[in-house]
Amino acid sequence: MEHREHQMKLFSCRAAKDFAQKVVEEINKLNDPYVHDIQLGELEVTQFSDGEFQPSFAESVRGATCFILQSTFPPTDNLMELLLAIDAAKRASADKVLAVLPYYGWARQDRKDKPRVSIGAKVVANLLKVVGTDGLITCDLHADQIQGFFDFPVNHLYASNDFLDTLLKLQRKYRSNFSIAAPDMGGAKRANIYARHLHCPVVICHKTRSRANQVDRIQPIGEVEGRDIVIVDDIIDTAGTLTEAANELMKRGAKSVRAFATHAVLSGPAYERIDKSALEEVYVTDTIPLSTDPEKVKYQGKFRVVSIAATVAKMILRVYNYQPISTEFIM
Repeated sequence: MEHREHQMKLFSCRAAKDFAQKVVEEINKLNDPYVHDIQLGELEVTQFSDGEFQPSFAESVRGATCFILQSTFPPTDNLMELLLAIDAAKRASADKVLAVLPYYGWARQDRKDKPRVSIGAKVVANLLKVVGTDGLITCDLHADQIQGFFDFPVNHLYASNDFLDTLLKLQRKYRSNFSIAAPDMGGAKRANIYARHLHCPVVICHKTRSRANQVDRIQPIGEVEGRDIVIVDDIIDTAGTLTEAANELMKRGAKSVRAFATHAVLSGPAYERIDKSALEEVYVTDTIPLSTDPEKVKYQGKFRVVSIAATVAKMILRVYNYQPISTEFIM
């Protein structure tokens, strides 16, 4: 392996500090020959009284390959902080700046689904390009084709690789009664990928909506009675679809229902809905931290967090060392 000409540095915006520290620890465990005892870099953010803020690097990044971690979940300040940090790194003469977005916000706005609307996923891609981003690492985009919105390399990893160990344990426990379910028609492809690896049946839940975030009716398609079912999805937002699907599956004779979802957005009444639903357990990753609000913590008893920090650490090192990623990160 040739020597890397540019030093690697890893920084984090404020919303991803805990996750970034775990990534640093995982990188150091891998004993890469060219990345020794890396520490999380010093990225400071000055907050002004009017609400504006200004990121600045408290150490030199000249000539370095910089990875900046940030999940762009609400509020919008998280995205703006990332954009300003990338701009600061480029203006400080970093050789390359790669954005690491475990959760890529606005990904659900990936097309014009009605007249006169924006395509938010493309707008964010344009913003990342304008500030000088050289590459992107992200996880479980809402739609794979979003990768085509970018004019620089996108390294897309899947949490399914981290979920599989837990799913295999559940499958061994429930044996022939085990099934994978999609909470809606849009999740059918994802459910089929899991089912192919686990060699189990699929249940598809067909839902109808009258407006956004409100589910009117769910109709399961497939064998439900007597099955132990796992619903797989990429995002849990208000949890309306997920909990309605779980409740309907139980009404139709399922023995148990669990959920696996990558990004725990969990807005509005999501925590309370999940707590009161038929779901036995909900597995999520740490791309978005669970709320620390005491009013929401009390509803988190069903949650199980599966960290993807080790997977992100491996991806960062492979990108830095110009190594292929397809052998390990593609389902």
